[in-house]
Amino acid sequence: MPGPSGVLVIDKPAGPTSFDVVRRVSRALDASTAGHAGTLDPAATGVLAVCVGDAVKLQQFLMDGDKAYEATVALGAATDTEDGEGRVIARGDPGAVTADALRAAAARLVGWIDQIPPMYSAVRVGGRRLHRAARAGEAVERAPRRVRVDAFDLVDLAPPADGLALARFTVRCGKGTYVRTLAVDVGRAVGVPAHLAALRRTMSSGFRIEQAIPLDAAEALAREDAEALRARLVSLADALGFVPALPLSWQQALDLVHGRPVARPPGAPAGVTRALAPDGRLVAVCGPGDGRLRTLRVLLGPADLRPPAVAPEH
Repeated sequence: MPGPSGVLVIDKPAGPTSFDVVRRVSRALDASTAGHAGTLDPAATGVLAVCVGDAVKLQQFLMDGDKAYEATVALGAATDTEDGEGRVIARGDPGAVTADALRAAAARLVGWIDQIPPMYSAVRVGGRRLHRAARAGEAVERAPRRVRVDAFDLVDLAPPADGLALARFTVRCGKGTYVRTLAVDVGRAVGVPAHLAALRRTMSSGFRIEQAIPLDAAEALAREDAEALRARLVSLADALGFVPALPLSWQQALDLVHGRPVARPPGAPAGVTRALAPDGRLVAVCGPGDGRLRTLRVLLGPADLRPPAVAPEH
């Protein structure tokens, strides 16, 4: 019997790393291959898409999808990690900060902006991950990266307590955006040190928190009814639901997996598309081409593409 294949949308708890979650999901589903589609820091919670079986072939495309978060920014203290896990390196009085000032500051951070990756991040510089250099006490020169912030909206601002004022925001952004750095930048814009106190991802590449299952609940379901947990796997075709669909005929699908040229149908999306067999399965992910379909990743083989037999006419 083939192993499970698809995406399990987990509501990650605070504490475990993203790789810890993958390991536990893999064990729960008895999957030989698994990975995730976008890291969440250990302290963060929310949507973590865990790819199992053939779905690991989609990781690169899922990581490119947009994200949404609920973020709590602590105004009045900066840390060396830009979040609540680090050492406080600066303090300031947040008593004069107003909601209007925060809204104006956040609005200036919407659009295409340059961010310097935090030292405590997985970004590689010179072949070495920044967080390893940071833990060794080294400072590394980092080049700014262009990221896209679609929305950065204040939800509420609590009165200061114990030297900190907590501001809750919602964020929608493209890949590679560090919400920790947005927290620091919005604090700097209103004149006080700040850090990210809490983060919850509510959407990732089209997967929403409403469809996520808590990690503990997934493990409990695996013990009680393994098939019920497998039934929660999102199919490969649906996992890329945010990518435009391109329906193929059986012949076009066969030609595509055999590497034969397939003309891009008139009116087909010009960018990245998910090429679907007539039965709805994902045949391949295709990219822009010169009038032909150019495969970026093939998901089915010739033996998988057997059109249904047609009854003879009488």
